[in-house]
Amino acid sequence: MVSGHEIRLNRILRKGKMVCIPMDHGISNGPIEGLTDPASMIYRCETHGLTSIIINKGILKTLPKPTKIGVLVHFSSSTSLSMSPNRKMLTGTVEEAVRLGADGVSLHINIGGKEEPEMLEQLGMTADQCHKWDMPLLAMMYPRGENIKDPHDPEIVGHVARIGAECGADIVKTLYTGDIDSFAKIVKSTPVPIVIAGGPKTKTDLDILQMTEDAMTAGAKGVTYGRNIFAHKNPEKIVEALASIIFKKESAKEAMKKLEQN
Repeated sequence: MVSGHEIRLNRILRKGKMVCIPMDHGISNGPIEGLTDPASMIYRCETHGLTSIIINKGILKTLPKPTKIGVLVHFSSSTSLSMSPNRKMLTGTVEEAVRLGADGVSLHINIGGKEEPEMLEQLGMTADQCHKWDMPLLAMMYPRGENIKDPHDPEIVGHVARIGAECGADIVKTLYTGDIDSFAKIVKSTPVPIVIAGGPKTKTDLDILQMTEDAMTAGAKGVTYGRNIFAHKNPEKIVEALASIIFKKESAKEAMKKLEQN
């Protein structure tokens, strides 16, 4: 018998894998390049291999029409104008996500700073509510704060990813460590699917494609790239290139050739 959780998860993923654009930046950074019109960006990319998006509830409520892909509503925020930009606070509830018609909930959790304790509490309590409502939970688990010297340190990333799983997340988003072997160990020690963050916009398209190929080789289940998609000169084509790596197991160089042909 199929559960509500399985139905929603199937909308977010395709064949258990993810190509997702997080577009929650409007609260933290305002209408940055590529996100002045979030709805337009969604509709441009939704038929090019994208499986899901992450958006704030206000954007979800103002979409002019339903999307063809999965929608995770993001419920933790801070702003770059704040005295505590790393302190993410809850901006919604799982029951609200159900009313909005979302397929999942997303939270951002920073580990390693003074704000960590309340964010851990938010994650645990939201996971409980997600389980109650059969709502998938994606946890953005970032090593970020006063105690983090190297956010890409494999031991730290492994610990942070494990925290997300231990607190009840169904999918963990975290940083790629930079090499296949170390990340494979993290994937193996995290009992839920891992997807990687894109971070700052890369210098070249091949850089982001190669990172994607390497992460998938290590066992990741997909990517959640923001600026590397919505700030790209051709968002649809970079989504297609990423999807070819994730779903067709093409190499970064093969995907790059397709990107260059268009």
